[in-house]
Amino acid sequence: MLAMLSDLLWSKVLVVMLVGIGLYFTVASRFVQFRYFGRMFAVLGSALHHEKGHVSSFQALVVSVAGRVGGGNIAGVAVAITLGGPGAVFWMWVIGLMGMATSFFECSLAQLYKRYEPDGSFRGGPAYYLTRGINQRGLAIIYSLLLLITFGFGFNAVQSYVVATSLDVSFGVPTWASGLALVVFLGFVIFGGIQRIAAVSEIVVPVMAVSYFACALLVIGINIQEVPAAFATIVSSAFGLDSALGGGIGVAIMQGVKRGLFSNEAGLGSAPNVAAVAFVPHPANQGIVQAFSVFIDTIVMCSCTALIILLSDVYQPGDAGVSGVALTQSALAEHLGAWGGSFVSIALVMFAFSSIMYNYYLGENALNYFSESNRKLFAVFRITVLGLVFWGAAQDLGTVFGFADLTMGLLGVVNLIGLLWMSKLALRLLRDYDDQLAAGKAPRLNPDDFSDLDIDRRAWPSQKDL
Repeated sequence: MLAMLSDLLWSKVLVVMLVGIGLYFTVASRFVQFRYFGRMFAVLGSALHHEKGHVSSFQALVVSVAGRVGGGNIAGVAVAITLGGPGAVFWMWVIGLMGMATSFFECSLAQLYKRYEPDGSFRGGPAYYLTRGINQRGLAIIYSLLLLITFGFGFNAVQSYVVATSLDVSFGVPTWASGLALVVFLGFVIFGGIQRIAAVSEIVVPVMAVSYFACALLVIGINIQEVPAAFATIVSSAFGLDSALGGGIGVAIMQGVKRGLFSNEAGLGSAPNVAAVAFVPHPANQGIVQAFSVFIDTIVMCSCTALIILLSDVYQPGDAGVSGVALTQSALAEHLGAWGGSFVSIALVMFAFSSIMYNYYLGENALNYFSESNRKLFAVFRITVLGLVFWGAAQDLGTVFGFADLTMGLLGVVNLIGLLWMSKLALRLLRDYDDQLAAGKAPRLNPDDFSDLDIDRRAWPSQKDL
C-alpha cells in the first residue's frame, strides 16, 4: 500500500506539478537560469564574503549542496540507467535545468520572508512564506510536520544505515561502531547550531564534491576517445532511437524525471530552509546561488556517475543483476582498480554524513516554526536525532525509507501549491533585481518598495536604516 501510494505520487502527481511549474517559471522569467548563468559565478565570488555573526551565502550554498548531493548521485543515477537505459540521464539533465528556475524562486522567496532571530541569525523557509506571503498557516503547519517527520527523523536514520552498512561491507567496521562514531561527530556539530553546521559543511562538502569530480575526470581522461560515443548513446537512447539499449523512450523519461527530481530536490521546499539563513543584499542573489546548486547536483555530479558507468563494460542493457551502488562501485573498480570500489564507499559515507547534518537542520527549522525559544525542546530533539542515528545504523530501514519517500512527496505538493500561489510576487521580486541591474546598480532590496508585504524589517533594513 505504501509503495503504491508513493509510486502514484512520484510517477504521476509530482511529475506533472514539478515539470509544469518548472516550465512555467522558466518561460515567465525569460529563462532566468540561462540569462544569469554567467552571473552565478560572479555572485558566488561575492558569496564568499562573511558578515560577522551571520552565515555567508557561500556557506548556505554548501549546506544545501550537502543535502542535494548524496546517494542519488551515486546510486540513483545507476538505478535510472538500469531501469530506463542511458537515455534517462538526458531527461535528468532536462529536469535539472528546469529545476534551476524553480529553485531560484523558492529560495528567493525564502530569503524575502526570512525572520530575524534574537541572536542575530535568520530563520526562514516555505513555512514562513506560506504564513507571511499568502496567510496560509494551515498549509505551513502541514508542511512543517512533514519536514520534521521526513528529514528530522526518517532520513536521518536511513542515512545512518547507509553509512554503517557501507563501512561494514567495504572495511569490516561493525555497524554499532559506525553508529557510535556518527553520534559523536554529529553531536559536536549540531549542538553548535546552524553556524557550526555551515562551518563544517564549508570544509567537508567541497572536499567531497571535488574528490568525486576529480575521480570522474580521471576516468574520462583514461577513456577520452569513448566519451563522445557515451554522450551519443545518452541522446539516442533518450529519444528511443536505439531500442537495443533497453528501457524505451517512455521508461527513459519516467526514470530520468523521477531520479532527477529526487536527486536535486528543486521544488520540494527543503533547500529554501537553508537558503533563508544567508546574509545577502537582495533575495535573488541567494536564488541565483541555489540555482547553481541544482546545476552542481544534476548536471555535474550525476553526469560524473553516468560517465563512470557508461564508459565501463560492467553495464549491459537489460541486465538488472548489478544496480545501485554496486554498479557504480564495479564500474569504478574496472577503471581504476580495486581501490575505486573503496573510494565509492568513502564518498558515500561523506555524502551521507553531510546529508545527515542537512537533514538535522531541516528538522530543527521545522521545530522552530512551532516553538522559537523553547531550549529544552530543542535539546530533546537533538538527543532524539542522535538516538535515531545510533539505532538506524544497525537496522534495515526499508519501510522507514518508503514512508519518508511518501512524506517527502507530500512535502513537495504543499510547497508547489504555495509557489504557484505566490508566482506573481516571485516574478515581481525578479523584476526588481533585473531593473536594478539594468540601471547599473548592485542590486539591494529596499523594503520600502515592498511595504505592502509582511516582511521583517529587521532582516531587511532600508537604506536610511543602514
